[in-house]
Amino acid sequence: MLKLATYTAYIQLTFFEMFKLYLFVLPELFFYTLPITFFVAATLALFRLSTDNEMVILFSLGIKPNYLIKVLMVPALLLSSLLFFNFFFLFPHVKTLSINFMKHKKSEAKFNLSASEFGHNFGSWLLYIGKDNKDNTFGDVVLFNKDKDEEIVIGAEKATVDNSGGVLRLQLESGKGYSYTVDSLTEMKFETLFINNIMTTDQRKYLSAYDYWFNNEPGLQKIHTKKFITDVLLSLFPVLSLFMVLAIGVAHVRHQKAYIYLFLFLSIIGYYGLSIGIVNRLGYYTIPLVLLGWLAVTYPYYRRKIVSRF
Repeated sequence: MLKLATYTAYIQLTFFEMFKLYLFVLPELFFYTLPITFFVAATLALFRLSTDNEMVILFSLGIKPNYLIKVLMVPALLLSSLLFFNFFFLFPHVKTLSINFMKHKKSEAKFNLSASEFGHNFGSWLLYIGKDNKDNTFGDVVLFNKDKDEEIVIGAEKATVDNSGGVLRLQLESGKGYSYTVDSLTEMKFETLFINNIMTTDQRKYLSAYDYWFNNEPGLQKIHTKKFITDVLLSLFPVLSLFMVLAIGVAHVRHQKAYIYLFLFLSIIGYYGLSIGIVNRLGYYTIPLVLLGWLAVTYPYYRRKIVSRF
């Protein structure tokens, strides 16, 4: 919300537009928080069963740790599938919509006209506003335009700004205009004068999710490749974290000291740090390296701490 609020420093946003931008951010927000939420929730659930001695009862009834892995594997696979769909298909579409929306709103930033000692740009015109009226109009308006062969100055007592269909229209009332060239000086009086400025924005094109992630544009290819590798690893975190979930969450509180929050913190920092930190150097090799490295650490730890005891 703080990030969205900063946009209002240079563009006007209604409440509905703020809510719309928030919806654009939600897929990315959920993508980074849901894996952590699952990891923490599953671990704390098992730890609560351990502190209530219910986990000991389960193992006494012949339930093996591998059975708990299978039970947790179902929601973990569903979540990983949802995360993969989120980042690969939904995120590119929403990101493109968000970027194009912000570009359009930035092009409308010129609507934020106000009286000041500084002028405004209105297309090829320089616009000075003398005062703001209470009825959303402006007074003592002066416009100046200069090209190679002609200079034009227009003054009006009143001006109104209208935005319709991507066209910014300035309606001037009761004024005069002067056009100066090398050969002539022309004066014009008017009751109503319209000056239009067609807004142009460089909209990003979206063809497909595959084109978004594997396009060949020099400025975007490296960024999208890095993000694709990182997002693949983060989407697999719920499945890959199951051994660590049991190793941290299952404990005999009378005989073991449970540093559950410390291990939760270190596990999240370790996995996310590897997924994000080494991708610049290793590229696509980051995926197998992190997967194998994480399993090489968590599975032996799970075997030694849980399987050997329960």
